[in-house]
Order: sequence, then structure tokens, then C-alpha cells
Amino acid sequence: MRDGVIIIDKPAGESSHAVVAAVKKLLGVRKAGHTGTLDPMATGVLPICLDEATKLAGFLAGEDKEYRATMLLGIRTDTMDREGKVIGQSEKKVSDEEIRNAVMGMKGVIRQTPPPFSAVKFQGKPLYHWARKNIFPEKQDREVKIHEIAIEKIDFPSVTFRVLCSKGTYIRTLCSDIGDILGTGACLSGLRRLKSGPFTEKEAVSLGDATGPDKKAELEEKILPLPALLPSWPSVDIPEDFAQKLSNGWQPTAKIFRGHELPLLKAGDMIKLKKNGSLLAVARMLVPTGSLREFDDHRQVAKLIRVFHLN
Repeated sequence: MRDGVIIIDKPAGESSHAVVAAVKKLLGVRKAGHTGTLDPMATGVLPICLDEATKLAGFLAGEDKEYRATMLLGIRTDTMDREGKVIGQSEKKVSDEEIRNAVMGMKGVIRQTPPPFSAVKFQGKPLYHWARKNIFPEKQDREVKIHEIAIEKIDFPSVTFRVLCSKGTYIRTLCSDIGDILGTGACLSGLRRLKSGPFTEKEAVSLGDATGPDKKAELEEKILPLPALLPSWPSVDIPEDFAQKLSNGWQPTAKIFRGHELPLLKAGDMIKLKKNGSLLAVARMLVPTGSLREFDDHRQVAKLIRVFHLN
């Protein structure tokens, strides 16, 4: 059974796409996809969804991320990282206190403009496609949230910090914006993802040369099964007679929730539907759980969002 998620410790110099392709080939799965791109220069936690778990990729990609980043003050590049073309330099000196104030000032809700060399789509193609043609479409800034940020080391002109942030946060842009605040300019010179949602670097497996039966066996042993994913979502065990109906797309009614001790959920909240420990589907509540007793058995109270076809 290979329906699940494998956490790979992505090496520097490899694209996320190449790592996914290597895992797919090694494990012999039909489908595979990651839950959020890491730039080639970056290392760390890259969750890869396998077969039926690809149906959950969008939900997993929406989780918060944690990084350790190193920025280089005094250098601006066209890609906002150290691998890009230098487009500006500054010899301005700033104090540790100024650096700390600028970094800590990023905490909270901020607005970012996606970097020109990024996977954000414009007219159906990623921005890096246009940037390579020397075309730079006007981009809309967007709201992201920096939950936590803390400096680990200042060794001017290098600054290393940890950041816990929302989906869609660009650390390259964060460094560039800090450099603008300080008046020195800055670019990202090193990045490691420490956590993606519930997945941590302790769970991550190195691909190595990604060949041979030993590596395949190691990866198979580390696959997190479907029921273990999205642990913060509440779940309900479905009676046997309803399980097949759900698999055929039958929408959940009030009857299947009868007799269950349910958490207080609002309309719009997500829930996992299981049978004998296996994940059958995920659904969105249409009504609050507190009002279920008001409806007859045949009233639809949730909408199926993903249904899993397991062997």
C-alpha cells in the first residue's frame, strides 16, 4: 500500500519537480506530487503525496511553513537570492540593533509581491517563464502572515533567522524587503525548510542516490498512511452499510452522524470520514454539528470533497 505521504529531505541543487520524479520512479507509483515548491538552492522538508494522497495535496499545501534562512545584506539580485544576477550593491553599515528592529518588524500580517522568478501563474504560465524571456508582468501584492520570527545569528553582512509563516510567503521577498527597510538591499543566501504543516525534518528521508532495493524499502517504511494525514481534522467512523454508498458518491446525511460524540463544528469546517481506520473521504460540513438533532435522517448535512478508492 503506497497511498500516503513520504517526507523527503530535499538536497540543494535539485528542483522539487526532479525530486518528485525520482520518488515516483523508485516507488513505482502512478501519481505523485509535492505540497509546495522548494527552490533548487533550498534544502529540507518536502512532503510528497503518493497515489490517492495526491487528492489531499491542496489541503496539505495550505498549512503553515517554518524555515531557517540566511540573508546577505548589501547585495540585490534579479532573483532575490544569491544565485541571481547582481543588480545592486551597497557598502552601508548598519548596527545589530537596526537589523533586529527591521527583522522583528516583519512579524504579523504583511503584504508581499511575488518575485519575478517564481511559480506564481500569469496567463497560465509561471512568472519564471516570462522572466526568462525578459518579460516582467505587473504583479498584485498579497497578504501573508509571519507568525513568528527570531534572529539566530548576526555576522554582518550575513543574518540567520527562523521564521514561521503562512502559505504563500516568499522568504526571498522577505529578505529583499528587510534590505529595503535597512537601506542596504539584501538577498537570500541560504534556506532550509524545517517544517511543513505537521511534517518535520525529523521525519524526512534523504534520497541519496535514490537507487537500489534498500533505498526503496527505506522509503516504503517511512510512508505516512492516509488516516495519519491532517491530524487536526476531526474524524467520524462510518457504519459498514454507509461506507459503500460514500465510495459511490452518496452525500452524508444526518443519519450517519447519529450516536457519535462530535466536536463543535461550524458550517464550512472539514471532517474526515473513516471505516475501520481507513480514510474513506473528506467532507465539508453544511450545518453546525450542534444543530444535527434538528434534522431528519435523510437531510444532507455535509458535502463530499474528496473520496478515496483504496485497494
